[in-house]
Amino acid sequence: MRAFRGAAATLAKLDPEDLAQRAATGRLRALPGVGQTTEAVATEALAGQVPSYLAKLEEEAGHLAAEEAVVLTGRSAEIRSLLRGDCHTHSDWSDGGSPIDEMARAARDLGHEYVVLTDHSPRLKVANGLTAERLRTQLDLVAAINEELAPFRILTGIEVDILDDGSLDQTDELLGRLDVVVASVHSKLRMESAAMTPRMVAAVQNPHVDILGHCTGRMVTGKGRPQSTFDAEAVFAACAASDTAVEINCRPERLDPPRPLLRQVVAAGCKVSIDTDAHAPGQLEWQPYGCVRAAECGVRTESIVNAWPAERLLEWTASHAAG
Repeated sequence: MRAFRGAAATLAKLDPEDLAQRAATGRLRALPGVGQTTEAVATEALAGQVPSYLAKLEEEAGHLAAEEAVVLTGRSAEIRSLLRGDCHTHSDWSDGGSPIDEMARAARDLGHEYVVLTDHSPRLKVANGLTAERLRTQLDLVAAINEELAPFRILTGIEVDILDDGSLDQTDELLGRLDVVVASVHSKLRMESAAMTPRMVAAVQNPHVDILGHCTGRMVTGKGRPQSTFDAEAVFAACAASDTAVEINCRPERLDPPRPLLRQVVAAGCKVSIDTDAHAPGQLEWQPYGCVRAAECGVRTESIVNAWPAERLLEWTASHAAG
């Protein structure tokens, strides 16, 4: 996404006639920020064609939509209508593709009252995780954007890595400043259950943690990735005892937790958060995937934390650190 944005910004500065001549003579790639793929897309588009890159993406998306069609009826439609925000989203500060303000405006336009910005923590270098210094800078930026967008609110947050021993990949001081903390396992996903279970239990018992993110780490599309193994009864009991919500991750390639585990989440009496884990504005529309699964698995309306107004959500997250 960054590559296409950069190329588009470069090409937008050109005179249309100059742009057409460069495309016709194969000279677009000589421009800064224009590579082989973006040159091909621009050339085909300027010729009035549907770029082959776009056609391929649309074909793949069509297959995915057919496999996981979402029809909101009855209780699933009711659940979607109750959602006031999204507690797990990413911006271009980590591995998202869009600026914070664009993500916020897209969430607002969907009817949300708030969105939680949860860029990655520093250990996840492949996702450009935020150092403590960058996170502090981000907090100042969010405060400024909130002044522009009020009454809509960006709540501050992080998707913090759960380290091998169950500790968290950010300082206590910074975690204490954030509105919402989502904790997720991103490394050693094939760890034996005997080690993974105490790792996850320690994390959800941390007073800074509010939500356990995509708990199995599975991927259900493409090459796929099997779910992590852990003692679900023990982990979800710890979530219930610590008042930590379990995320229903709505990404079509995750749909995590699987239905059998989500039913265990409900049976354990856990709160849940129906989140998109969006990395682009359009992905904020994925919440219906989670709403359907929540309805199928008997999730109680009163247990859905992002169906609450922002002030109630913040009171709940603050109670963890206070406890």
